[in-house]
Amino acid sequence: MAEDTASALARLEAPLRADGFAFVPAGAMRALLGQQAVADWASFAASWNRLGLDRYMADGGRYRRRRHATFAISAGGISRKKHQPHYQSRDYNELNGGIERWFRAIEPEMGAHPALLAILQLMHRIVTDLSEPANRPDVWHTEVHQFRIEALENNPGQPTPEGLHRDGVDWVMVIMVRRENVMSGETSIHDLQRTLLGGFMLDQPLDTAVVNDNRVYHGVTAVRPLDPTRPAYRDVLVVTFRHQ
Repeated sequence: MAEDTASALARLEAPLRADGFAFVPAGAMRALLGQQAVADWASFAASWNRLGLDRYMADGGRYRRRRHATFAISAGGISRKKHQPHYQSRDYNELNGGIERWFRAIEPEMGAHPALLAILQLMHRIVTDLSEPANRPDVWHTEVHQFRIEALENNPGQPTPEGLHRDGVDWVMVIMVRRENVMSGETSIHDLQRTLLGGFMLDQPLDTAVVNDNRVYHGVTAVRPLDPTRPAYRDVLVVTFRHQ
């Protein structure tokens, strides 16, 4: 590993180890992923224009679009699993949990895109470094979610409609893909007693948050359009790792 990449990884892992979360600016994330991986970021980002409506919103909202895929990741490589539902218990998602939710599958080309593969490899490196050997699985169950949150003048988009929450996994990475004509959408991090630990804005493409889901809660404020006459949305990629 190149020295600058190793230094960037160390700067990411230090606060994650100490505080349970880390904010990674776009420049540092780009260095960690490598120029070759993000060279065609535009085609990856464009796939967010082809998401399906999330019809499972218990609040009746029609502001969220998404696709979903699962992978098995180990030291031996990355393998995409057969398409399956996303499930969270109501212990972690009081709004939409407790049922199997079937979303459109991430397109095959996007599931094998160099940007996504580099993201999965980086996340595997991070969780391997930060997991105690006795608690480190041979194979991680990984879920990948493409989210678009749409905002209207009188109907703000809710990136985390369940509010402050944990995802019921071990590790979570959230990567900004695009913000179009929206304001707000600030991320806040809280400890297990729900005391605020910090906050930041995922603003630029590749701005990234990584959290230890066993140690902290996270939430994101609603997004509103800057210009209500134009489309307004917030696109992110969410990657979760948990023990099989």
